[in-house]
Amino acid sequence: MEAEKRRPHRVVVLALDGVYPFELGIPARILGSAGDRYEVLTCSVDGLPVPTSADFTVGVEHGPKALDAADTVVIAPGTAWVSPDLPAAVTAALARIRPDARLVSICTGAFVLAAAGLLDGRRATTHWQFADRFRRLFPQVELDPDVLFVHDGRVLTSAGAASGVDACLHLLREDHGSDLANHVARCCVVPPFRDGGQAQYIEQPVPEAGAASTAATRVWALERLDEPLALADLAGHARMSLRTFARRFHDEVGLSPGRWLIQQRVAHARHLLEASDLSVDQIAGRVGFATAASLRQHLHAAIGVSPQAYRRTFQSAR
Repeated sequence: MEAEKRRPHRVVVLALDGVYPFELGIPARILGSAGDRYEVLTCSVDGLPVPTSADFTVGVEHGPKALDAADTVVIAPGTAWVSPDLPAAVTAALARIRPDARLVSICTGAFVLAAAGLLDGRRATTHWQFADRFRRLFPQVELDPDVLFVHDGRVLTSAGAASGVDACLHLLREDHGSDLANHVARCCVVPPFRDGGQAQYIEQPVPEAGAASTAATRVWALERLDEPLALADLAGHARMSLRTFARRFHDEVGLSPGRWLIQQRVAHARHLLEASDLSVDQIAGRVGFATAASLRQHLHAAIGVSPQAYRRTFQSAR
């Protein structure tokens, strides 16, 4: 029993023909940086080397049998799997996954899960460029192409390349809390938290030449989340008009300033619920919500649970 408790969570990444090399390595890079908490393996449907989307082939150490004991299975994206049909070998490999295993897709990996019927009746996302095709092929899936990732029960689907990093950090946060997720993010030099509901595609991610950025104001606001920050306060700090600031903020972040502030306050509240013994009222004050009721409302909207339930989950895990 003790040996079973010490066994690391086994993550198996399935590499299919035409796999994107960058995305293939994300789970090992992110989850593998969490000490001995995860064992990350890579497999193919036949144990043979896998052609990638680049000018090289990758050799993998494992065949489909590795999926038998997987706690989490990650479907890496590729160029070939944007159709409703799966080769027999892929179908057979997916059939080996335990019914209680967690399923994760990155980018077009969602097509594989959908073609196998594993997304039927669920919310999901994929890369925005393939959204129309996905909807035509899989109308039984509730697709949201405007977000970075969607966590629906035991299934987590994510969008393009970088959102695979966000999804893996989300898994870390769900499994072990914000402290470890933030530590791994710092080690990998990536943003520690981008909410799944953040916009997937930003029309103008880089400010125009000569245009001021809102980045410094975002840093300033994060240091003052306990204050009642209004749009006028943010625009004043950035030395822009309200309209210019709101437009430029959305261009850079993909969210309105108000929605972004709520996300940051919820993220900070989650960290305090995990890592402190402060009351819900105290936490609400520290993160800038006027009342504990407001915190409860926003936390429930973000992750579907109350502050007390969220805290109990992480205290039990610890």
